[in-house]
Amino acid sequence: MKKQIVFVLVVLLSSLNARSQKIINQFPVFNSGERITYKAAYNWGFIWINAGNVEFRVTESEFENQKAYRLNCYGTSLPSYDWLFKVRDYYQSYVRKENLTPIYYDRNTYEGGFQVHNRFRFNYSDSVIYSETQNTNRSYKLDTLNITKTVYDVVSGVYLIRNMDFDNYKINDTIPIIMIIDSEIFNLYVRYLGKEILKIHNKRVFKTIKLSALLIDGTIFSGGEDLFVWITDDLNRIPILVEAKIRIGSVKAILNTTENLKFPLSSEIKR
Repeated sequence: MKKQIVFVLVVLLSSLNARSQKIINQFPVFNSGERITYKAAYNWGFIWINAGNVEFRVTESEFENQKAYRLNCYGTSLPSYDWLFKVRDYYQSYVRKENLTPIYYDRNTYEGGFQVHNRFRFNYSDSVIYSETQNTNRSYKLDTLNITKTVYDVVSGVYLIRNMDFDNYKINDTIPIIMIIDSEIFNLYVRYLGKEILKIHNKRVFKTIKLSALLIDGTIFSGGEDLFVWITDDLNRIPILVEAKIRIGSVKAILNTTENLKFPLSSEIKR
């Protein structure tokens, strides 16, 4: 069954030979108040078009009397390109401060006329996820999903990956992560591809860790290992560049601004 894919940083497939996750000693690698923005670009042939913006925010919060981080993500197309493919995406995830396991997730997105609203409540004492889903093609549905291990939503999955320790991995090692996408649970992975010096559009140069992922076949992506992510090779572990092929052309998100980072951005090479 084809899936609607909503954010290219974390849509992955399963691996049979995955190694266990290792969390970095400086956990967590972000502060409350951290804000990171990206420019989203679309490629068709030889033409790259700046078509949208993406923003991530972290704030300290509480959810149902639990101390939590509130993780927000906003994605919008530029008004001048709304006629081509209008995007208004909003995600929020409340996660436990001590281990980033999700407590509550809310996705409310509009992409090219297709609307999705998903809400998940994670009940670890009963080993279930309470799911509320609806979209343009499917009416409101309540469901209860049984779980035996920790399951992440797409936003908490991004921040989990940032906190992974890649120092003991070898090139092509895969790292498992179980995720819930559109009320279905998948055994997923990221692949470690080593370290690389990366220059981005504004002539900034970074030491980076390179990762790849497989995409689920859907209305935007064709599937296959066509997603690449470069994160800073420092304690912040910030995604610098994300690239993915889509059915027509390709897309990428490029780091624009950072605010209130926990650590110095020591991976940037000054020239």
